[in-house]
Amino acid sequence: MTAFNQTRSQFPALTNHAGAIFFDGPAGTQVPQRVIDAIVHYLAHTNANHGGVFATSVESDRVTDAAHQAMADFLNAPSPGEILFGNNMTSLAFHLSRSVAKVLKPGDEVMVTRLDHDANVSPWVLAARDAGATVRWISVNKDDCTLDLASFRRQISDKTKWVAVGLASNGVGTINDVATITREAKQAGATVFLDAVHYAPHGPIDVQSLGCDFLACSAYKFFGPHVGILWGRRELLETLPCYKVRPSSMELPGKWMTGTQNHECLAGVVAAVDYLADLAPPNANRRARIVHAMSAIRDYEKTLSERLLNGLAARPRFRVLGIRDVKRVAERAPTISITAKDVTPQKFAEHLASRQIFAWAGNSYALEVSEQLGLEPNGFLRLGMVHYNTPAEIDRVLAALDEVR
Repeated sequence: MTAFNQTRSQFPALTNHAGAIFFDGPAGTQVPQRVIDAIVHYLAHTNANHGGVFATSVESDRVTDAAHQAMADFLNAPSPGEILFGNNMTSLAFHLSRSVAKVLKPGDEVMVTRLDHDANVSPWVLAARDAGATVRWISVNKDDCTLDLASFRRQISDKTKWVAVGLASNGVGTINDVATITREAKQAGATVFLDAVHYAPHGPIDVQSLGCDFLACSAYKFFGPHVGILWGRRELLETLPCYKVRPSSMELPGKWMTGTQNHECLAGVVAAVDYLADLAPPNANRRARIVHAMSAIRDYEKTLSERLLNGLAARPRFRVLGIRDVKRVAERAPTISITAKDVTPQKFAEHLASRQIFAWAGNSYALEVSEQLGLEPNGFLRLGMVHYNTPAEIDRVLAALDEVR
């Protein structure tokens, strides 16, 4: 797969910070110019609240309807009415968890993992606490930071009512076998919530193929603005109790869309999805082009992961967390976290920043896996790549790491 060099010019930040290397993508990617333009155009020409009969409100509703359809195409949702928007995935998860707590009962069990971002842990742990339900944990294989499926299978039962798992770890990059977990959880009668925030910029997502009941992601992780997205199965969205103001609609998606939405950023969501679709040849519908583009991105990013893993393998000073074998690169996202015995992650991050290399140090809210690996309180240095990164940038990062003594 050839590099996406031609796309770099579409990202103003990559030229506004000339010479900088953005390896901070797991915390939020940069955006193409069209996303900026869409937000500005909305505010300049279409800025109005929902549901009016006058021109700007009618056009504003058209923009927000387009956002629901764009995300339905992105996730292969059965209908745009099953797409919900909110501040971010964390807020949406807590919003949903309040309703989940109302249907859980003492004796029920909720299952979470020790690999996930805490936004896919604490909402469900707290819902279980409020309902008097029991929490079960899926363990992590510490050597390669994969989920211990034997641990999952030992604990799943007809008492299990809710299973929450991530498509990929934002801390160590592991891509989880969510299709197997979802299938076996559903066979036991559980409802399945998938966190796709970290996976979304790296490969195609198909909620119908996955068979899950809910899936969340965030547009600012896949080249869009700060908006959270939640897909839910229609029958569950319609039957679950929902905390809402009385005048708001009981119809989908309005039932779950609390308050006035961030309309200008929903315009940016459409632009971000269209940016990805336009990476593919134009002779297909948007869903097909998204799948084509995201598959190409996944293939290219594997080459980046291989290059960085090989470079780190030649430097025994560094411990790579999770999957290190380049033959297994398809099992991880291009997010590679490292530690060293002689230097803290924070010192590495500070030195990289002095070289205009942007990377994160800490636990990145993947608290459980950081604790399991004995890395608290410092956590790890996280090097996160997306398709606008290049092999030459990897070589610069490795050289900068070598400078730290």
